[in-house]
Amino acid sequence: MGCAPSIHVSHSGVIYCRDSEESNSPHQTTTISQGTTTLHGLFVKTDAADSIPSVLAYQSRQPPPSAGPRRKERRESGGASARSRTPHCCSVEAETQTSSSSGKQASTAEVQVGPMRLTQYPIQVLLIFAKEDNQSNGFWWACDRAGYRCNVAWTLESALECFLDKHQEIIVIDHRNSKYLDAEDICRSIRATALSEHTVILAVVPRTSADQEETSVLPLLDAGFDRQFMENTSVTACYNELVQIEHGEVRSQFKLRACNAVFTALDHCQEAVEITSEDHVIQYVNPAFERMMGYCKGELIGKELTELPKSDKNSADLLDNINAFIKKGKLYKSHREDKYTGDNSQSESGSYKCKNRRKDSVDVKSITSQSSDAPSLQTRRYSSMARIHSMTIEAPITKVINIINAAQENSPITVAEALDRVLEILRTTELYSPQLGTKDEDPHTSDLVGGLMNDGLRRLSGNEYVFSKNMNLSHTHLPVPNTINDVPPCIAQLLDNEESWDFNIFELEAVTNKRPLVYLGLKVFARFGVSEFLNCSEATLRAWLQVIEANYHSSNSYHNSTHAADVLHATAFFLGKERVKGSLDHLDEVAALIAATIHDVDHPGRTNSFLCNAGSELAVLYNDTAVLESHHTALAFQLTMKDSKYNIFKNIDRNRYRTLRQAIIDMVLATEMTKHFEHVNKFVNSINKPMASEETSPHSESSDTECTANIKNFPDNQTLIKRMMIKCADVANPCRPLELCIEWAGRISEEYFAQTDEEKRQGLPVVMPVFDRNTCSIPKSQISFIDYFITDMFDAWDAFAHLPVLMQHLANNYKHWKTLDDLKCKSLRLPSENNN
Repeated sequence: MGCAPSIHVSHSGVIYCRDSEESNSPHQTTTISQGTTTLHGLFVKTDAADSIPSVLAYQSRQPPPSAGPRRKERRESGGASARSRTPHCCSVEAETQTSSSSGKQASTAEVQVGPMRLTQYPIQVLLIFAKEDNQSNGFWWACDRAGYRCNVAWTLESALECFLDKHQEIIVIDHRNSKYLDAEDICRSIRATALSEHTVILAVVPRTSADQEETSVLPLLDAGFDRQFMENTSVTACYNELVQIEHGEVRSQFKLRACNAVFTALDHCQEAVEITSEDHVIQYVNPAFERMMGYCKGELIGKELTELPKSDKNSADLLDNINAFIKKGKLYKSHREDKYTGDNSQSESGSYKCKNRRKDSVDVKSITSQSSDAPSLQTRRYSSMARIHSMTIEAPITKVINIINAAQENSPITVAEALDRVLEILRTTELYSPQLGTKDEDPHTSDLVGGLMNDGLRRLSGNEYVFSKNMNLSHTHLPVPNTINDVPPCIAQLLDNEESWDFNIFELEAVTNKRPLVYLGLKVFARFGVSEFLNCSEATLRAWLQVIEANYHSSNSYHNSTHAADVLHATAFFLGKERVKGSLDHLDEVAALIAATIHDVDHPGRTNSFLCNAGSELAVLYNDTAVLESHHTALAFQLTMKDSKYNIFKNIDRNRYRTLRQAIIDMVLATEMTKHFEHVNKFVNSINKPMASEETSPHSESSDTECTANIKNFPDNQTLIKRMMIKCADVANPCRPLELCIEWAGRISEEYFAQTDEEKRQGLPVVMPVFDRNTCSIPKSQISFIDYFITDMFDAWDAFAHLPVLMQHLANNYKHWKTLDDLKCKSLRLPSENNN
């Protein structure tokens, strides 16, 4: 690999570049020489791997070699032999003469230009006279006294040749007699060269008598002269004039030459740079800024930041665009729709692509940053960055924040402000929860989401909601069979259809006296070999199902053992799908069936928000976090371990038990709705998108078997599948046949009505006000639930498991609820259906 190249920018703005691979040192710089003198200027050193200018330094010409005082050499200008020689610039030939300072040792001067420290070496002066006289000698000796290096030229040709070689800072031209030397023509010729931009040209004009009117300097200025010097042969007068020029115009021009180098470096910088005045008028933008923002330089220079023109690449204000897409919850895309990819970090927005490719960066703030709020913004940003970078263990979200902070450094103010909003969002805890509109826009959705996804208002009062937990298993006598073969014929006939999605759980509820879980559990567990996996008898499994079902509250209209049986049925149905079956192990299947069975055990028929507001002992126990879900899992394992007669885990080894237990707990906790969108988005990004990418790839020939085998190699993906499966099973009611969907909608509404009634009685905050039995529109509540929770989740699950029957039911049911809502009907069925 080649070493880093060095780019040299001369003060005239010319760039020279050479790869330093040829050099022994990777930091060796390039030397550009013209004639006999080394070219001086600024250089920009870049890292070849980054290609971004990162260091500005000053590279000067080598100081003149030390030499003792030597006698000034002269040649007479009248000899024909001398005139016949070929002139050589800056030599001691007839047409030019050179002097090294002998009266004073040459010294250097330090000049500060902003943060840059420059070294100014002794001034070079070019004298252009037609002949040697007292005036030319006066300037010659003045240069010698000041320590300047002086050259003398006698003709236009030799003067141009010497200037192009030496680039003198000061030129003195004899303007006293145009017969021998056309001073204005010489000045125009020198000004025609690019190198003369920072050169001061002095015209020596004849002294006027006292009775003569002083002539105007405008013709001299038009010809290109900067100053005029009234003829004065005094060495001191000439010396004073030259010294004033050095400390005035020459010093200023020296700084301007440095600025040219900086601007040349900015033009070649790949990061966007914008410079404005204190009034926010744009004064400079580099090509990278034009590429990133989609503007042309001519559209920007002289415009205020608030009046930026629109271009084809940037047809709308950037901040407005970002705000609009943030509000919609969509990813910002500039030119294309992203396809499903395994790594979202590779997607880029075309016209807004701006990578920070530097290893080290210094915040180069434009004048705009002097606005009132900029200092606090910068201080806050860099103090936090210092703390973040000091961390030894860096979380992924911290890396994301670091990247955004780095991107802000040289971003335009609009982009920096938008990125600040991004950082605010990333620092919140609810990254996956969509933000709803105002309550007036959709009260049903707002109340439903508030009741299911929030812990509700915290109210410290004496009100305490306590529900009864019936731990006594002899409270009822259930006709539990000894074996699966002892099931009554009417129940067995119903269970013959349990593998169908259209299985009617309410019919099983009716014939089992509201205890369908034991019967369906025995059938499903037998089909999946749960007893064999757990190495337990069927009697133990039957006793366990009985004790779990006994701790479901039959008084609840929705969260009872029929709901548990329905979720178990849906889970078993999903486990039968080819891609799901191929992605999970037998342990995963057993864990899923057990989790479905226990996932709502001892549910009080009230939401987590209600329990937190009421200050229940469960809310206190679990710190208002996933209260019910934590209780369901804890109680299920307590009941299981209480007696060996129904301890289904007693015969498996410790390691298998721990793995199984963790899987069960994880799945039950996944049913807690506050993490709903997090689970769905992770499933989409980790499962759906990679699989879709493989399927759409023209070179992909992988089958479903290969896809599921790849998933099996990643336990985290198996966890996401199990979470998604039980979540879909838990809220699959809208995907059931219409009659079942309607029944479930009525039951959950009744449970919410009862909670609202109790909240009003106890003076608690009403979590879901729309669920008032006197005013609630059940169709509206179902539409909101499907739109907000169901559609996206089941689209993702269907893309993985292939569930056309469910999706057809979902579409039909949604149409049913929409029809009722359009007719302003608040009941579950149309009037004509009720009459039937």
